[in-house]
Amino acid sequence: MSFDPNAFIIIVTGSMIAISCGLLGVFLMLRKMAMTGDAISHAVLPGIVLAFMISGSRHGLAMVIGAGLVGIIATVFIEYLSNKVKLQSDASIGITFTSLFAIGIILITFLANKIDLDQDCVLYGEIAYVPIDLWISGSGQILGPRVTYLSLINLILVSLFIYLFFKELKISTFDKEFAASIGLSTVGVNYGLMGMVSYTTVSSFEAVGAILVVALLVVPPATAYLWSKDLNKLIKITIALGIIVSIAGYYLAFALNSSIAGAMASVAGLIFFVSVILQRKQLPLIKKKLSSLKTGEANTL
Repeated sequence: MSFDPNAFIIIVTGSMIAISCGLLGVFLMLRKMAMTGDAISHAVLPGIVLAFMISGSRHGLAMVIGAGLVGIIATVFIEYLSNKVKLQSDASIGITFTSLFAIGIILITFLANKIDLDQDCVLYGEIAYVPIDLWISGSGQILGPRVTYLSLINLILVSLFIYLFFKELKISTFDKEFAASIGLSTVGVNYGLMGMVSYTTVSSFEAVGAILVVALLVVPPATAYLWSKDLNKLIKITIALGIIVSIAGYYLAFALNSSIAGAMASVAGLIFFVSVILQRKQLPLIKKKLSSLKTGEANTL
């Protein structure tokens, strides 16, 4: 089989997005906030529309800033409803994302005759177009796929965020009371995490779409959690799963002549359910080994 540069670009871009989402998804899952990514991916719609109205383009820094600000607002609102109003977290998330998403839809509908922007542009992407969406310099020089550069920048920023604030993320995730007692701002860490989720979600919209972003935020970390409870191993397994999902998803879509993003999400789900089955089969063996070890210790005594 000859080397296909377009396939390579798609797989590399998908892998970088999957790793970025997975790294953030690990901490969202451990904080029992996995669906916050889904909420933010929908809640940022008003920010995207307003940014488009100001900048006149679906590309560029304005879109990221607009969506990021609304993502932070959504996070603040969720925190307020959960901590101050004392609503359950799932209710707070549901109210926040449906309200903001509805506002975004109204803005799009109200301005439909004035701007070229619809729900499909915002919520659904097609990673197959990545090789032809080129970044062209002012002098006309072709520098390569634009989304691939954006995905690389996103991966670097997410990796730096987790590397620099790993201790703070770890402590505030597993023991909020202890984190507060040593003077760590758990609210600030949480807002930082949500800000990165907002940025990652928006920067990945055009490539894979909001649906796959949510899947990559949730499914690989959840699958990794079935195999390990150690945080470092959890992160490593999640990264490996993100790469596997991207490669297998692309070739499944190629074989079936179907959506690449849909195939990637399907592969992620399939790996998860296979992991569940394998874990359920291994559980009786583990219990049997533990029982035999206890019996052996008792006989020795």
